[in-house]
Amino acid sequence: MTQKSFPITAEFIAAANTTAEQYAQDYERSVESPEATNAFWAERAELIDWMKKPTIISNVNYDLDDFRIKWYEDGELNISVNCLDRHLKTNPYKPAIIWEGDHPSLHKIISFKELHAEVCRLGNAMRKLGVKKGDRVTLYMPMIPEAMVGMLACTRIGAVHSVVFGGFSAESLGNRIIDSQSKIVITADEGLRGNKHNPLKVNVDRALDMEGTDSVEKVIVVHRTGNSIPMSGRRDVWYHSLIAGEQEQCEPEVMNSEDPLFLLYTSGSTGKPKGVLHTTGGYITYALSTFRDVFDIKDDDVYWCTADVGWVTGHTYSTYGPLANGTTTVVFEGVPEYPTWARIGHIIDKHKITVLYTAPTAIRSMMKEGDTFVRESDRSSLRLLGTVGEPINPEAWDWYYDVVGGGRCPIVDTWWQTETGGILLAPIPGTVALKPGAAMNPLYGIIPQVIDTDDTALEGPAEGNLVISNSWPGQMRTIYHDHERFLETYFTEYPGYYFTGDGVQRDEDGHYWITGRVDDVLNVSGHRLGTAEVESAVDAHPSTVEAAVVGMPHDIRGVGIAAFIILSIGEVASDQLKAELNRHVRTEIGPIANLDAIYVVEALPKTRSGKIMRRILRNIAAGQYVGLGDLSTLADSSVINKIIDVVKAEREAKHC
Repeated sequence: MTQKSFPITAEFIAAANTTAEQYAQDYERSVESPEATNAFWAERAELIDWMKKPTIISNVNYDLDDFRIKWYEDGELNISVNCLDRHLKTNPYKPAIIWEGDHPSLHKIISFKELHAEVCRLGNAMRKLGVKKGDRVTLYMPMIPEAMVGMLACTRIGAVHSVVFGGFSAESLGNRIIDSQSKIVITADEGLRGNKHNPLKVNVDRALDMEGTDSVEKVIVVHRTGNSIPMSGRRDVWYHSLIAGEQEQCEPEVMNSEDPLFLLYTSGSTGKPKGVLHTTGGYITYALSTFRDVFDIKDDDVYWCTADVGWVTGHTYSTYGPLANGTTTVVFEGVPEYPTWARIGHIIDKHKITVLYTAPTAIRSMMKEGDTFVRESDRSSLRLLGTVGEPINPEAWDWYYDVVGGGRCPIVDTWWQTETGGILLAPIPGTVALKPGAAMNPLYGIIPQVIDTDDTALEGPAEGNLVISNSWPGQMRTIYHDHERFLETYFTEYPGYYFTGDGVQRDEDGHYWITGRVDDVLNVSGHRLGTAEVESAVDAHPSTVEAAVVGMPHDIRGVGIAAFIILSIGEVASDQLKAELNRHVRTEIGPIANLDAIYVVEALPKTRSGKIMRRILRNIAAGQYVGLGDLSTLADSSVINKIIDVVKAEREAKHC
């Protein structure tokens, strides 16, 4: 852990919403007792427009025999009202969404009034299609305004949305539709990123050919590129035709605070993706509250979170947090390198963006291209930077701070998960000197603890597993249709705590540093992929008998994917075969599951009970060939040297 720290400028501190003293006092007040925590979250609930104000703030018990997580359970509200209607009296023409298209010539500014009208039209149309409160709607969309319109229209009428990242394959989409039993799919003819076309509608058609997807009654298609696509007269309908003539007012559904809001599927350590379920009142309270705290939000901010809506960051900090707060949110369809690596800076200048929230992967990619592209832009509008998705390495942090932010913008390095609904650890801007790579401090109402392998809570400087000892309003409620898996994954290993699955270090100042996943989930470019999911895809190829997948260091993505593969009899390792295997995995899961290294081996390191020792493979993939730890449980330790020889030979061949 580096102990280099960057003090906040006096200019920023003078204008910051929170001082160091205020943070210390408010944090202590928010956690000093369960009653105090309840009182704090009752105060934060006042930020929300309720149809019926809650009188029961929390009802939580982590005891597995009487487990429950409920927040504001007798409150009633509608999220689209909080994101749209309540701003119409005071700021109807304020930009709600600034859309920046794939090509720099394309952009669109949508006011809160215009967004409200569009959401109401789609909500009315979906009601006419028979979508009722509690029905599931899958969105498989590019980063266009209609993606957010679709999400908000679902909340308007009480439907539960399930957004699937547009980079996922048809099979991945189909599996999520099957699990959610969605009634409607909203998609586009194609996506467009870096001038490359993504066949979204074609993928939807392939997904709906899968057995178990017959719950889908209609597919709503947004006209994006205009290229010819197959349309079924019985099932498919164009978005623009559907909403034509619909009223610009749509009666909002009254939602109980604990009614389901959305499903978001995240990879687990088993092959089946988990349908993370978030509910209504607690989620929006936490989203708005943390958005204001972490980003030091001002009324005139133009805020840009670069995350796709297919990920939770795109839900909480591109859509719901900003819009509920009445903040202008920027939506970018393209990629940082198109048409050149100067694009990010040009967008910042074009729209006078004040807060930029992006992933370390994007930062490292820009950094690799040097400073010249970034310096093509002025970026003087920026006042705050943020990172999300994975721990940022100090070198990338320094570059982001010095080059992108010009040495004047604090960086909020945020830690949270799909399951947490919002940020749990981050430095509140202006309250603390920043340490590159550290998530720093808990947010209000959050009590993190470091636990060792003997279930002992450690005090002072320590390293172990990160758990949270209390609940918070944005916490997920269950895994859809699999509550037992929810309890087993998050609450069984450390009874009485929420287990994050992440390792952590706490330094002598009490600041937290996330060290990465402790289970078999890879954090690739900030996106979670289960190793079992990738292994299943590799194993499905007829050329393979068995595979083990582990993470490996990657200069750009942070974590790359290494596959150790045993081939079928008669198959011979070749570059052609490896390329075919990689194409197969990318087709099965999506381009994010790119195999960065494929090692063909004769055997895998297994214990006497047959369990693959991935810990050893992770070390070897990282270039560590000695000091591999305890090998006494291996059934045959001789396989280790053979695997090392394969890895060394592959690496030497690449450098020839």
